[in-house]
Amino acid sequence: MVILWLPLALPIYWLLRADPNLASILTMALLFIELLFCWQFWGRVVHDESNIFARYGLVRSQRNAREFFQGLAIGFWVCLGLFITEALFGWIEVVNPGTNLIRITIEGLFSAFGIALAEELLFRGWLLDELQRDYGKKTCIGVTALVYAIAHFFRPIEEIIRIAITFPALVLLGIALLLAKYKYGDRLGMPIGIHAGLVWGYYIVNVGQLIEYTNLVPAWVTGIDGNPIAGVMGLVFLSGLTWIIRR
Repeated sequence: MVILWLPLALPIYWLLRADPNLASILTMALLFIELLFCWQFWGRVVHDESNIFARYGLVRSQRNAREFFQGLAIGFWVCLGLFITEALFGWIEVVNPGTNLIRITIEGLFSAFGIALAEELLFRGWLLDELQRDYGKKTCIGVTALVYAIAHFFRPIEEIIRIAITFPALVLLGIALLLAKYKYGDRLGMPIGIHAGLVWGYYIVNVGQLIEYTNLVPAWVTGIDGNPIAGVMGLVFLSGLTWIIRR
C-alpha cells in the first residue's frame, strides 16, 4: 500500500509545500481511495462478498445520511462545549478569528469527513467485521477499542510517556463510536458523523488559532499540546458522550 501511495503522494507534498494542510488533505484522500480498492478486493477474494461495504455498515440510505448529520452535530458541539467550558473557567481565552476562518471551516469539514470515514471503515468496519466472525460482542468492543488507541501511539517511547493520558481517552472514544454503531442498526452513519464532528470542531479551533491557553491549570487538565482529548477535561467530555450514546 505504501509503495503504491508514496510515488503519488510525494509530488503532491512538494508542489503544495507552501500549504501543508491542503497537501495533507489531498494525500490522505489518495490513500483512502487506494484503501477502498483494497477492501473491495479483500471482500471478494477472502469472504466472497460482492458488496463488503454494506456489511461494514456503509449503506446508501436516507436513514444513514440523517444519522451522519445528527452525529456530526453531536461531535461538533461536544468538542466546542469542551472549549466553551474551559473558557468559562478562565483556562483559555478566545481570540478574534482571522479573515480565512470560512476557508478553514470548509477545509476542515472535508478533512474531518475523510479522516472519520477512513478510520471508521478501518476500525468499526473491516476490523470489527473480522472479529465478529469469530468472537462475541464484548470481546469485539474491547479489542477494537484497544487496537484503535494503540494505532495512534506509534511514536518514540519518550513521546508515548509524555502523552500517556491520551491512551484511555482514545480507548473511551473507540468504545463510544462502536456503541453508536451497534445502537443504530450496525450502520456507520452515526459513528462517522460523531467522529467527523469532533475532528471538525478541533480543526477549526486549532488551525484557525481561535484560543490561547492562560496556563492557570496544568496542561494535563486542558490537554497536552492543545489536544483536547489529551487531558482530564477530554476524558470527562468523552465519558459524557459515551453516556449519551448508551442512554
